[in-house]
Amino acid sequence: MANFPLYTLESAPEQSKPALKGLAEIFGMVPNMPAQMAGSPRLITALVGVFNQAHGGNFNEQQMQVLLLTNAVTNSSAWPVAFHSYLGIKEGLSEADVQAIRERRYPKDPKHAALSRLARTLIEKRGRIDDHDIAAFTAAGFDQARVLDVVLVVAASTMTNYTASVTQSPLEEVFQPYAWNA
Repeated sequence: MANFPLYTLESAPEQSKPALKGLAEIFGMVPNMPAQMAGSPRLITALVGVFNQAHGGNFNEQQMQVLLLTNAVTNSSAWPVAFHSYLGIKEGLSEADVQAIRERRYPKDPKHAALSRLARTLIEKRGRIDDHDIAAFTAAGFDQARVLDVVLVVAASTMTNYTASVTQSPLEEVFQPYAWNA
């Protein structure tokens, strides 16, 4: 397996530094996966831009973590599963709901279950969802416009999930309790 460098704020390519600095401000550190992603200034900059759009949208932080964790599990990407398990619990998701998603089950909360189901369905069907999938999502209280917001979150997390799988991002000590294997 190739050994992708873990860039720091000091060692990263100049064009990657603003994105890494923004992530460091958000997380209090530069997480390993984006530290590796910084090898491509275009990829890390695109990631930060799309995540700013996704996080500035209509989903609260718990809902975002449901989506991001579901996406990571569905894409079988270990580093993001651990990362979003940690963040999900930090944002107030129950450990039972986080564990359910990690086991490819749905959370108990109907809205969280609808978000998880739609995200998984979008990935598994490669975007070719049908009226039934949309109706199940809107029945949980979301409008059709939120379907498109889920597409945005899936697109954003695809960049992180694929990067982590390609680079085999090492898991930081703080995320070790949430280590996951497909």
